[in-house]
Amino acid sequence: MKVNGKSYRTIWPTKTGRTVEIIDQTRFPHAFEIVELRSVADVARAIKTMQVRGAPLIGATAAYGVCFAMDADPSEQALDDACAALLATRPTAVNLRWALDVMRRAVLPLHPDLRSEKAWQVAARICDEDVAINMAIGMHGLEIIRRIAETKGPNAPVNVLTHCNAGWLATVDWGTATAPVYMAHDSGIPVHVWVDETRPRNQGAFLTAWELGHHGVPHTVIADNAGGHLMQHGEVDVVIVGTDRTTANGDVCNKIGTYLKALAARDCGVPFYVALPSPTIDFTISDGLVDIPIEERSGSEVSHITGRTGAGEVHTVEIVAAGSNVANPAFDVTPARLVTGLITERGIVEPTRAALAAAFPERVAGA
Repeated sequence: MKVNGKSYRTIWPTKTGRTVEIIDQTRFPHAFEIVELRSVADVARAIKTMQVRGAPLIGATAAYGVCFAMDADPSEQALDDACAALLATRPTAVNLRWALDVMRRAVLPLHPDLRSEKAWQVAARICDEDVAINMAIGMHGLEIIRRIAETKGPNAPVNVLTHCNAGWLATVDWGTATAPVYMAHDSGIPVHVWVDETRPRNQGAFLTAWELGHHGVPHTVIADNAGGHLMQHGEVDVVIVGTDRTTANGDVCNKIGTYLKALAARDCGVPFYVALPSPTIDFTISDGLVDIPIEERSGSEVSHITGRTGAGEVHTVEIVAAGSNVANPAFDVTPARLVTGLITERGIVEPTRAALAAAFPERVAGA
């Protein structure tokens, strides 16, 4: 995608070929900054502090962490230590474990002298495959938006509601939930996005709105609790969200608040789609409510907020009454029964075990 006319991915190797650069997402929307990563420790910190976030991007970044480990010490012990450190950074997004498994299978059988070069090749392939997957998701999701547009007036926009950031900032490029939106916009279909602010980290207001604005997509930021009201009044045509982990049965884990959007969509007859790259499917688990670990993040994300003053200064302030306890579960699980369909790189898939297994038999076999 483009920022100020220049094309960017969210992560890319530097000219030396032995370090990578990322867009620091903790600086949005007030600054656009690039950070260089040089070590496993840098990668682990970037994932844990959410300089990079979004399940696909977390996986891609972790893959480069293995590259740094193999550059420093190509022993099996160093590989084990690096994978353990990276896996511990965030518990919910299954792409992290998937990418580490891919890297481990690729380098472990090789002589130690060959592991570093192989690691860099595989990490680059993971990134390229993520871009291809997201483009395919975009094409399949575009047909959903196109069909809705055909039922409306010639100049009436298709109103899409999304939650959190499942845009190109959450992936290597294109995004998952936003890929159909970008393709619809670029093909001339009138489209408008209702952007949930997504408390407590405000990924919608800070990230999704920022990237939609840079691409020229009409959008409106709304409070998280406004979505149901808009659906009741016919102002939402479709909900499209991303996911950090999806079970073999089609339960979907996404940013906290997604479940409430799904309930409102079901009550109002609004289709609820989940953009789902296949590495996000966890065929080893079936019950999302029981089996998916939900990350509990710092309460300071709820009790404090960062913003820009009228004078242009960026400050963090406390917004919760002093002495109050604060809880911060980062994700919730939407049961498969509330999902209209899963937009995957292989088409629209029903949120059922049979449909997912038929669409991705190779993933079932490897689970």
